[in-house]
Amino acid sequence: MLTDASRTPAKVPRVSTVLNLHPPGPSAVPPLLARLVDDAALFAPSGVSVVDAVKAHLAACRAPYGGVIGFLLCPISRFGALVGALRKVRLTRPVALSLVADTGLGGLPKAISTALDNPKLVDLRMIEVPAPSDVDSNWLVQLTEFVPDDVVRVVEPRRGRPDWLAGVRRVAEAGCWPKLRCGGRSMESFPSVEEVADFLAIATSTGQPFKATAGLHYAVRHHDESTGLTHHGLLNMLVGTARAVSGACAHEALRCTDAAGLAAEAGALSAETSHFVREVFACYGSISLTEPVADLIRLGLLPNPEHQRAAP
Repeated sequence: MLTDASRTPAKVPRVSTVLNLHPPGPSAVPPLLARLVDDAALFAPSGVSVVDAVKAHLAACRAPYGGVIGFLLCPISRFGALVGALRKVRLTRPVALSLVADTGLGGLPKAISTALDNPKLVDLRMIEVPAPSDVDSNWLVQLTEFVPDDVVRVVEPRRGRPDWLAGVRRVAEAGCWPKLRCGGRSMESFPSVEEVADFLAIATSTGQPFKATAGLHYAVRHHDESTGLTHHGLLNMLVGTARAVSGACAHEALRCTDAAGLAAEAGALSAETSHFVREVFACYGSISLTEPVADLIRLGLLPNPEHQRAAP
């Protein structure tokens, strides 16, 4: 059983994350989980069409667990198709969007312009780009210059280089959010527990949030026998961040496979600590929206919609 839930959070610089930690509606999503999961259905290996991805995203936002859902992530290479699909549906509000530069920075200015020209369809909140190998400071300045000030810039330094963590800090110092890739199709795509803990140690000290992506489909760390890969868990990341924010070591939480223990510690976090945690761990991208939500319901961290419907 993990036991550090009552620690007082360290005094890290607070920031405005532009994320709504208090979504409206009756879903009773706790602040620790609000707008946590960004919809990455438009990315491989999902194979979902743009039209079907739009339908599924809008349905998920209307579902009882809709308060968990954050931005729709769209690669620039599919943005034209997304705009076309959105023109064919009746929207009550524009879709909160993050654009991901999958074709290099060259296409980003046009994509941003297209987003700003269609305010009834999309609300551009974030752009995400891979960093060059050395996270060049001049490149970071150029990036910040052509992205609107009210759009969050997320930059993914390349893990595995000796200066990777220095790059994470440079990204934050430039006013961008560092991005941590937690999985993929090969063993090399999965950072070790030590690398994640080192990343969290930096991320909790910069005054900027971070975003995670890939590999956090399930709540708890587990080994996939079919692929031989060990996946990090969403709750491991949340509790590990809470440990790091409090000044404690995150390693134990990141390694833990005790689902009940992780859920108990996450559920016991105070409102103040939950806000500190989410000011650091802002959100993450997931191809699946149903898998993380189902795990959080099963572990008692989200209300079960079936039980809510059955209540008198």
